[in-house]
Amino acid sequence: MTPRSLHDFTLPDLERRFAESGVGPTHARELFQHLHRRLATNLTEQSRFLPPLQRWIAANYTHDSLPLDVPEVVTETISTDGRTRKYLLKMEDGNAVETVLMGYPGRFTACLSTQVGCAMGCVFCATGQMGFTRHLRPGEIVAQALHAQRELTKLNGEKLRNLVLMGMGEPLHNFTAVMQALSILTDSRGLGIAPSKISISTVGHVPGIRQLAAQPQRYHLAVSLHGATDEERSALIPVNKRWPLAELLAACREYSVSTGEKVFIAWTMIAGKNDTTQHAAKLAEILHGMKVQVNLIPLNLTDGYTGMTTDQRTVEEFQRILLAANIPTTVRQRRGIDVDAGCGQLSMRRERGAVVSVANA
Repeated sequence: MTPRSLHDFTLPDLERRFAESGVGPTHARELFQHLHRRLATNLTEQSRFLPPLQRWIAANYTHDSLPLDVPEVVTETISTDGRTRKYLLKMEDGNAVETVLMGYPGRFTACLSTQVGCAMGCVFCATGQMGFTRHLRPGEIVAQALHAQRELTKLNGEKLRNLVLMGMGEPLHNFTAVMQALSILTDSRGLGIAPSKISISTVGHVPGIRQLAAQPQRYHLAVSLHGATDEERSALIPVNKRWPLAELLAACREYSVSTGEKVFIAWTMIAGKNDTTQHAAKLAEILHGMKVQVNLIPLNLTDGYTGMTTDQRTVEEFQRILLAANIPTTVRQRRGIDVDAGCGQLSMRRERGAVVSVANA
């Protein structure tokens, strides 16, 4: 992958680039920290750098050569609870993605996008309904986390500690760029987010799961299952026809054995489709003996899907059946639903106005 932005470079890559120009690694580290720790949005403060770095920037950096990834904020939408903020961020080529910043007791989490649109076609997902436009570069993924940290710095000075790659796109379909972005984001000389605080979500990209298991870093793996038979799952997630349940579950077992980590199973609950006691019993059956934790997610409504959200009593009964089968099960806290910032609701839809506060609308 050819870097197009300074934000595309890991620190070792940047050090090699500097070495090719006869510049020492100290100056590469200074530039990396300027971008990722001091959250710089430009390189106009060159006077603070030592002469070798100033000369390297003058020789290598122009608007058309190695620019920075600093997306334009098209809209910022704030939920009524005040703890969820959604940003529509426009990239250099005019395409846009959504990034969500969520506040929880003691921590803040950013939900990052990895593609413009998505090729997986999940019927209940607004991103899947868009279709696929292109992959994001590492720097474009990194830029979303940097934007979230800048916003936190302005709001309350807090540090961004958690990342979920559950925004627009299938992360494992863009594997190389995602791994490079995470190498940058976990570097202690930048944002320094611990790998154990990062979750990667997939709808069942089997080759990507196996690639992820071979990585030296240990990130959390979340697999969107949503159906316990091939027929039911294929109706919701068309990619199941390419990688059916048996193959997906085998890859998940291999992942757990190889890494020692449990797999988080996401189950979007859709009224009458996959939320009955029979569905719960079948799910418990296919997960028997696996190192998993199930996360039940009441359906978040989208314009392109007519399914309805499961009621609370049915969710609780579904959970009870799984817990009785000794399968750890939680119900996901719903956040940002009023601003379409929930799971499956992200798209390129532009809100009216530069900044929209739902609480004041």
